[in-house]
Amino acid sequence: MVHEREDATMPTLTKITPCLWFDTDGEEAANFYTGIFENSRILQVTHYGSAGPRPAGMVMMVTFELEGQEFMALNGGPEFTFDEAISFQVNCDSQDEIDRFWAALSKGGQEGPCGWLKDKFGVSWQIVPRALDEVLRDPDGDKAQRAMKAVLGMGKITWPRCSAPSTRPEQPAGELTKDLASPG
Repeated sequence: MVHEREDATMPTLTKITPCLWFDTDGEEAANFYTGIFENSRILQVTHYGSAGPRPAGMVMMVTFELEGQEFMALNGGPEFTFDEAISFQVNCDSQDEIDRFWAALSKGGQEGPCGWLKDKFGVSWQIVPRALDEVLRDPDGDKAQRAMKAVLGMGKITWPRCSAPSTRPEQPAGELTKDLASPG
């Protein structure tokens, strides 16, 4: 049984759809994630029928979209759980964005090092500044190593001159790059 939950006119941007295996929390997780990301929506909810293997009427799959990326949440049973071998990276453009995603996704979960966290369902996320990759690949090896050392010492990543949102709410990535890799 399939129920359309929202308008399905937004095109899917990729051919690959991550499938997240839950025991019974797939719909709750999809609602949690779509409540955090602004450009998101539930696309479909499908229920198990009489053929099983789970009870008829139970939510089987929830297809949802976060920032143009389609995901599937499958209530497949307790056989498999999440671990850090796979994570979803959220590229943020400001400290406010880092703070917002960190607070929302870590609520009820577990904060980790270097911008990593596990949400309340056990799914791993990396909440990072969009410019981080650029900083870590800087041709100036010393600058890149200073940046790596700084990030390794953090839980939630903070960018030095980005932490005063009232004066610099949307600091350009280039300035963030300079801040993190500056000798300190």
